[in-house]
Amino acid sequence: MTEAGTAASSAATTLPEPVRQRVLTLAAHALGQLPATDIPAPLRRFASFAPAKRAKLSASVLGPILETDEHFRRLTAFEVRREHPELGDAVADGVPVPAADPVEVAALAYLLRPDDWEQHVAAAAQLPAENPRTDEDAMNRLADQLDQARTETRQVRERLREQVNELKSENVTLRRKLNEARQRITGLHSEVEQRTKEAESADERVDAARAEVERELRKLRARITELEAVEHAARRTAGQERELASTRTRLLLDTLLEAASGLRRELALPPGGELRPADTVAGSEPDAAPVGRTAPEDDPALFDELLALPQVHLIIDGYNVTKTAWPNSPLHSQRQRLVTALGALVAQRRIEVTVVFDGAELSGPVQLNPPRGVRVRFSPAGVIADDVIRQLVRAEPPGRPVVVVSTDREVADSIIKLGARALSATSLIARIARA
Repeated sequence: MTEAGTAASSAATTLPEPVRQRVLTLAAHALGQLPATDIPAPLRRFASFAPAKRAKLSASVLGPILETDEHFRRLTAFEVRREHPELGDAVADGVPVPAADPVEVAALAYLLRPDDWEQHVAAAAQLPAENPRTDEDAMNRLADQLDQARTETRQVRERLREQVNELKSENVTLRRKLNEARQRITGLHSEVEQRTKEAESADERVDAARAEVERELRKLRARITELEAVEHAARRTAGQERELASTRTRLLLDTLLEAASGLRRELALPPGGELRPADTVAGSEPDAAPVGRTAPEDDPALFDELLALPQVHLIIDGYNVTKTAWPNSPLHSQRQRLVTALGALVAQRRIEVTVVFDGAELSGPVQLNPPRGVRVRFSPAGVIADDVIRQLVRAEPPGRPVVVVSTDREVADSIIKLGARALSATSLIARIARA
């Protein structure tokens, strides 16, 4: 044990009882303010108690630990000084405070350990011999407290008497209201009985009306069955008439064809040759255009010609176009810019437009507001956008003009085999820029 610890232990064993009790009270209050890591293990179970209960139950453990654990005593002294800043600073700095209680000063000196702390403890130990009137003063204080308690009791009794009178008055009012409520309840019971009788009468009328409706419903169903039979007979008759008209028309056409053949044989007309009247006019002929040359795929004029076709369906490989036009923009910005520009194109041409984006590029839910007339599709999980484009082309009926915008050579080759026309992304970008 250190010299300071030895001195503390020696002094603590001679603490006067009032000083010791005050030291334990101050330390128990500070114990509730310390972190659990700074509290010695034997004291941790008391930290959550109320201060008075903590001081009473931990006294046998708290006193010896304050004597032996210098670090814990300093932490306790810091919390006590913070709770009593004026008197604690005076005791720690050695400034005398004549008006202070010697027991309080001795308890703070024991915890804070200024240079003259032992003198404060010794002064507190001699306090009973130097102050013989302590018991008399204590009795006087108790008498004053008793008088004050009697006065407070008398005041409380008067307040309670007033509250009883108020409660009696309130009870009378409540009884009157209760009688009125009972009368209203009686009237309501009578009204309920009358309403019940009216409801029973209404139920009887409803049952009669329901029976009448059911009879009418059965009549209507019979009438519907009759009309369906008439309709079926009319359809069968109309079908027979259509078949007879078709037979007559076919016989008429056959007659006309046979008459035309007989007339050609009768007139002995020669079969039609390749010579036409315009071929008899002399003149120089132009050179034949080379075979197999077509307009390039990114020709803006070709793009406009294809959009002018009736009922054309324009299918666009979304990211193939956006990453060519705006490669440095975020994907969500690329998508919105493309569909917005296509909305203006649809408003001009009134064509059907479908944009396909690759679903693998998504990292979450998509917030996209396509304009009216622009259909947006994302490829499902495990399917690339190219396959969705091919499915869209296959879904169209043969003969409908379908134009696919994609720079991907593999996509272009596959959709050309399916009967669609392929254009490059640059042709669409140029058309959007011109718009």
